[in-house]
Amino acid sequence: MIKFVGSFETVKSLPNTQFTEFAFIGRSNVGKSSLINAILGTSVARTSNTPGRTQSLNLFNLDDRVMIVDLPGYGYAKVSKTDAMRWLNRLEEYLINRRQLKRLFILIDSRIGARDSDLDLMDFCDRNAIPYQIVYTKKDKKIREEKQKEIIHTEHGAMLPEILQTSAEKKTGLEPLRNTLGIK
Repeated sequence: MIKFVGSFETVKSLPNTQFTEFAFIGRSNVGKSSLINAILGTSVARTSNTPGRTQSLNLFNLDDRVMIVDLPGYGYAKVSKTDAMRWLNRLEEYLINRRQLKRLFILIDSRIGARDSDLDLMDFCDRNAIPYQIVYTKKDKKIREEKQKEIIHTEHGAMLPEILQTSAEKKTGLEPLRNTLGIK
C-alpha cells in the first residue's frame, strides 16, 4: 500500500521515521514523477508538462517499511535565483543530514545525456559519500545528440556500478528499481 505522507518545504519539517528512504532527483523535465508512478504502478506523484513543478520534498510511504522521496528537479525550471539557491541549500542539507537516506537515484534523460548539473551533483555525492545510482529515463525516445558524456562508475566513488535504463511510458527497465524498493 502506497500512502502520500506530505509535501515538506524544509528538511527540519520532514517526519522523523525509522523507514529507509530512497530519493529520486534529476533535471527538470527528466520524467521523475512519471518514473516513480511507473515503478509503484499507480499515480501518486504529480506529473506535469511544465518543468519545475515539484518544488517540495514529497514523501510516499510504501507498506510502512520504505519511504520514497520525490525531490525537486534542477537545471531548467524557470524560478528566481533566490528560489534556486534555496532549493540547492535544502537539497544539500537533505543529502548530507538525512540519516534514513539509503540511496539517491539520479535520473538522466537518455535523449540528452549527463549535463554539467548532473555531473556536479554526482561530484557532490562522491565528496560526501552519498550512495547514488544513475537511472537513464525515456529510453523509448529517439536520442537527439550523437555525443553524450559517458559516465564511468570507477571515476565516482559513491556511485553504484549498475546504470539502469528505463522507460516510464513503455514500463521497461523498472524491475531493478522495484527489487531495490522491495516491490513484488
